[in-house]
Amino acid sequence: MIQGTASHAGKSLLVAGLARIMAQDGFSVAPFKSQNMSLNSFACAEGGEMGRAQVVQAEAAGVEPRVDMNPVLLKPTTETGAQVVIQGRPVATMTAQSYHDYKLGLLDAVSESLERLRRDFQVVVIEGAGSPAEVNFRGRDIANMAVAEMADAPVLLAGDIERGGVFASLVGTMELLEDDERGRVQGFVINKFRGDRSILEPGLDFLEARCHLPVLGVVPYIRDLRIEEEDSVALKPPGGAADALWPSDVRPVARDNGHAVRIRVARLPRLSNFTDFDALKACPGFDVEYADHAAALADADLIVIPGTKSTIADLRFLWSSGMAAQIIRRARAGVPVIGICGGYQMLGKAVHDPEGIDSQAGTVKGLGLLDIETVFGARKDTRQARGRVVGDNSLLAAGTLVEGYEIHMGQSSRGPGARHFIETEHGEDGAVSGDGLVLGSYLHGLFDSDEVLAGLLAHFGCPAELPMIGRGLIKEHEYDRLARELRQALDIERVYEIMGID
Repeated sequence: MIQGTASHAGKSLLVAGLARIMAQDGFSVAPFKSQNMSLNSFACAEGGEMGRAQVVQAEAAGVEPRVDMNPVLLKPTTETGAQVVIQGRPVATMTAQSYHDYKLGLLDAVSESLERLRRDFQVVVIEGAGSPAEVNFRGRDIANMAVAEMADAPVLLAGDIERGGVFASLVGTMELLEDDERGRVQGFVINKFRGDRSILEPGLDFLEARCHLPVLGVVPYIRDLRIEEEDSVALKPPGGAADALWPSDVRPVARDNGHAVRIRVARLPRLSNFTDFDALKACPGFDVEYADHAAALADADLIVIPGTKSTIADLRFLWSSGMAAQIIRRARAGVPVIGICGGYQMLGKAVHDPEGIDSQAGTVKGLGLLDIETVFGARKDTRQARGRVVGDNSLLAAGTLVEGYEIHMGQSSRGPGARHFIETEHGEDGAVSGDGLVLGSYLHGLFDSDEVLAGLLAHFGCPAELPMIGRGLIKEHEYDRLARELRQALDIERVYEIMGID
């Protein structure tokens, strides 16, 4: 089990890298995180919903994601509340206090999922959540030492040196653990190190002498690693200008008019599934930025409204910020607009929530760019889908392959001014405006299709010879790169020894 001194200490990537190494070494490997809090989720083949961090780890291990890898998923709806998803299915929306009282009852579900993975795989690499030293949560822990005890798993404790204070964090964490918990920790990992390791050595010697445990490795900060982040906390905080999304080794390619296709993604306060845009980032024909104010949309060649955990609240943000009016103006000037999931719902005439599922607002006016209306109810759709574009529109040719997954509440109905533009094995999806320039779809992952990217490049007159790099190839390359870095940085033989593997 990999635990950390704090959130965002790099536990997810360490688990992904170790899973890749062990898979390369011939083991069948599954990741496991009992409880994950994230708006970045995924619909598995069997239809259940799980956090994308464990999807990434499963991909690194070369196995199909399944909800047992993340049996408890919390999807924040407010500062103090979240939708609770248990083994892939939503059970309730709870306040922080009500979930705190409820979660001990989830240990059976956590144990069931863990045991199924242990039955089906040779190795399970477990990720903790936050810190095991949160003393206020100790009596109701379902994510850290309680899981280590359940699995009888040795623990490696990771600290993030980039934040500073790594030695105090590691020693302090050990001091706050109970004796039996402290006995489970078998070594330390220093993560995200930049600089000369020789300068660090005195601190490592101190740590080993103070805690009587080995430092199993110092992992360097890995630049431009194109592996999905766990949540949008990884995105740069909004400033005066839009936030660039480009990795440093990929640059936009200019068209004949002197600039690349400027794609602007509305940065919603409750943005979810921001990984929908990773494929756009990897394509050298596009210049992709997040926009959190109206002026940042002014130069857009294409505007995208992403998914959200709260359609109505984020729709109201678009109106109050002036972004809605700007999107409407740009659309009327001929700039294409694409909405994904909640963004699709916002493009319609209105969003209705008579039962208060998404909000207490009742009905909110939409942007009116698509002739659809959405009504929220108790039903939640979570499924994978594959199909093709049908009919004529100005962006994607009929027959274009699309695939992805749906995770949404709310059902949208089309009026006479809109028609569907995708047909999947489940039926009709999405809507397109009369001029073919405004598209909406419930499919997350729409841009992952090379055919969709090629269609967008063709629409904007990008050079036909632009290289198309399959997202799957990029992922495989980056998982292998992560594994190489960890093999060099960690004492992998000692890790196997700690696990009881000869």
